[in-house]
Amino acid sequence: MTAATALLLADLTGVAIFAASGASAAVVKRLDLFGVVFVGFVAALGGGLFRDVVIGDGPPLAFADWRYAVTAMVTAAAVFWLHPQLARLRTTVLVLDAAGLGLFTVTGTLIALDAGVPPLGAGMIGMMAGIGGGLGRDLLTGEIPVVLRREIYAVAALAGAVAVVALDRAGLAGPGPLMAAALFVFALRLVALRRRWSAPVPAARRPDDGSSPAYRAVDDGPADRPADGGRPADRGR
Repeated sequence: MTAATALLLADLTGVAIFAASGASAAVVKRLDLFGVVFVGFVAALGGGLFRDVVIGDGPPLAFADWRYAVTAMVTAAAVFWLHPQLARLRTTVLVLDAAGLGLFTVTGTLIALDAGVPPLGAGMIGMMAGIGGGLGRDLLTGEIPVVLRREIYAVAALAGAVAVVALDRAGLAGPGPLMAAALFVFALRLVALRRRWSAPVPAARRPDDGSSPAYRAVDDGPADRPADGGRPADRGR
């Protein structure tokens, strides 16, 4: 198997996995057949569209190669019709999403490197290729994008992109090492879910005790306002 064939198979596998993930999310929201297929299409090909547009590789593969669009739409339609059997498989959806994240991160980074993008830019493109489909899926289904939550998601993609860049610089960008990088992202995402790892979030603000001038300026009314909320006492009477 040539490197080009391996890259194509990995890309199409990622398309199918993300299409299944997006379609499953759309089924949960009770969208119709068109809605399920559309969300699956966006989830499957959103990251690749971003990648191809950024590196100037046009028209994007999602439109230039029929295999990408057909794989996404057929997979999403299959999920629509088979969703009664998949309804209880939330864990399966999370696993599929993690697998798609790993595959798209690796292929996106490698394609960017092959296009002559410098290592830093290629890593960022690879990360966005990995998270772009999930971002589109969550926005279309009315969810806060998982990449913006405290979960380890984009960080896992970025770590995988860095690994691909390092392998390429070391001359080890063959099918085996690249698959190992995809498995690394996959495993990191699943372990983070299992152990509830998360990125730092802002500390909860303590209730104001009235000591802050800023809060007093907003919360307190006129200085002569009675504590019971009545009218200020008439002076001079």
